[in-house]
Amino acid sequence: MTNFLGTLTLLCCLISTSGQAQVFRWAKERVIRFLADSTEPGQPQFIAYPTLAYSPETGLEIGVSSLYLYYARKDTTNRLSEVAAFTFITLERQYGLWLDHALYTHQNKWFVLGRLRFQRFPLLYYGIGPQTPSQYQAVVDANAILLRERFLRKVKGSFYAGLEVDYQQLTNVSFERNPEFVDQPNPVGSEGSRNLGIGLGLVYDNRHNVLNVRHGFFAETGFLRYTRALGSNYTFTNFFFDTRYFHPIARKQVLATQVFALFNNGNVPFNQLALLGGESVMRGYYLGRYRDKNLIASQVEYRWLPFPFSKRFGGTLFVGAGNVAPGLGEFRFQSVKVSGGGGLRFLLFPKKDVFTRLDFAFSKESNGFYIFIGEAF
Repeated sequence: MTNFLGTLTLLCCLISTSGQAQVFRWAKERVIRFLADSTEPGQPQFIAYPTLAYSPETGLEIGVSSLYLYYARKDTTNRLSEVAAFTFITLERQYGLWLDHALYTHQNKWFVLGRLRFQRFPLLYYGIGPQTPSQYQAVVDANAILLRERFLRKVKGSFYAGLEVDYQQLTNVSFERNPEFVDQPNPVGSEGSRNLGIGLGLVYDNRHNVLNVRHGFFAETGFLRYTRALGSNYTFTNFFFDTRYFHPIARKQVLATQVFALFNNGNVPFNQLALLGGESVMRGYYLGRYRDKNLIASQVEYRWLPFPFSKRFGGTLFVGAGNVAPGLGEFRFQSVKVSGGGGLRFLLFPKKDVFTRLDFAFSKESNGFYIFIGEAF
């Protein structure tokens, strides 16, 4: 599929040579051809498109997204691999580049799962703990780099094991204190930090299409150790697990559930604490509205993919609950946070069963909507 820049170049040429009517005719044909998804199921596919979105942590966001999908050796018995890129700028003076990937080799022997983030932000810092004040304590401005990779080898069946690496760097950090909180001390890592963690991971994954799971189970558990011997500024240990279960309820209807937990021990910088909120878990909450060493969150989502009366449009309803705490024994039921909402879906690639999502999420403190290709989990 012709890439986005190539399409724009050709469009400009048509405008200058053939007139407006021919351009509209050509553009209409391109859109119809794209929506028809005429490529063979085993053939790679690429799409790039502008985006406009809003979320509690970014405000209005303008960006360009791209997605590349393929099967190893063009064999559809292999799991669908995806590489997604996203660059953006927001009205809150944030900008960045995200790159996510889930890659499977032939016969699914190797699974490489990772993400790269580079962004400049200010973000709102509310403090640490499950009961921080509703007013932000500071505006934090910084450059951030995050690189997270898992290199996993199939052990037996759907079990994978391998190396996990995490690198996070925060530079040019400034804390602009809210006048109401000028006497509060800055958290650990407020002057910037560089931390490298290495550990082991164990994954069970029998999903065929990670962007839209109709039936399957995914579970990941692992730990990462950050030490000065690896060049880290702080020493701490991170343990996590993520379980997701997908069960078909009726024809083209799926009940999806997820439980996610993250536990830290040691001297953890504020930017690597467990963060509640964002575009995937606890949608509707500002990412980092609540942060602490430990996090437990869960969500349930009912998906119509697509609606019974439509070939391309579907929808979802979802609800999530979670909380943060300084210690494992300090989670309190009365302070659990809840969010929920619904979403619309459009079947972007029918032959690969990939939808784009538009989610509207609500919480007690904020709302947001999110546009992405593929489901939240």
